[in-house]
Amino acid sequence: MTDQMQTKNDPYLTLPDVPAFEVRSSTVADRTPFAQEQYSGVFGVPGGRDISPQLSWVGFPEETRSFVVTVFDPDAPTGSGFWHWAVGNIPASTTSLAEDAGSESHELLPVGAVVFPNDAGLARYIGAAPPAGSGVHRYYITVTALDVDRLELDESASPAFLAFNAGPHTIARGTLLAYAGE
Repeated sequence: MTDQMQTKNDPYLTLPDVPAFEVRSSTVADRTPFAQEQYSGVFGVPGGRDISPQLSWVGFPEETRSFVVTVFDPDAPTGSGFWHWAVGNIPASTTSLAEDAGSESHELLPVGAVVFPNDAGLARYIGAAPPAGSGVHRYYITVTALDVDRLELDESASPAFLAFNAGPHTIARGTLLAYAGE
């Protein structure tokens, strides 16, 4: 992966600078490919299981009052990228999400968390499914620290609208980058 590709369409490049904190995963290491479980069976990828990665985060500001977790692919051949997962209103006391917290049941998410429909229209994690011939795709797995307890958004809001509303309340951000595709 070239440095040029790593900055091309970086979804955070033009946003206001905020402090960074560390996002970790026992499922995927930063700047490495997703495992087959993180690919999309819903989209017909052989062996794909649509299992969201385990995540944990440290080093965020003390004044954090809630978190947003998103998975975004800026390389999807859509002109606007593809949101794979968006969860808001995660309490500040939550510093990790179990593997498969993005399942349809939402049972592994903390009370009060809201899952917004991804770009497939599903309120769950949808795995990687880069179309053949579209090259390597980057998946920005991002935890955003907010200065409010919750964002008052309808559960049908898009991930882009979630990000727009989180913007003025963002006090820090941590990102782990995963890859998929040829």
